[in-house]
Amino acid sequence: MSEGFNIEIVNPERSFLIKENVSEVVVPAFEGEMGFLKDHISIISFLKPGIIKVFTGSDEESFYVEDGIVEFKDNSLSILTSHVFNIKDADKNQINSSIEDAEKELAKDEIDDQKKFLLNNKVEVLKSLKFN
Repeated sequence: MSEGFNIEIVNPERSFLIKENVSEVVVPAFEGEMGFLKDHISIISFLKPGIIKVFTGSDEESFYVEDGIVEFKDNSLSILTSHVFNIKDADKNQINSSIEDAEKELAKDEIDDQKKFLLNNKVEVLKSLKFN
């Protein structure tokens, strides 16, 4: 019997990550960081910009996610997102460009509170990546 559970991260281009026997996953849900272990209760939640951490044994992988939906059911975690990348492969120019674009959006007068929250969160997370 398996010690862990399965994870799949999918974006519009492809299945970004498929992994078996994962011991823990932490996602940036709207409610706060949400951790998943084997036999977690079934749940569906929305993601905000942040870092997904995937633990397999003593290995840890980190991914930036823009938004999305997370579902855990029958020891299988599915994450559907519009934008995701592996932090170890991050392009600093692309990160800087994304920060600039988000800051330009934040400067607009007609921005609503929810969009402002998400953009501020995105800027904060991306700025933290620049210095890793």
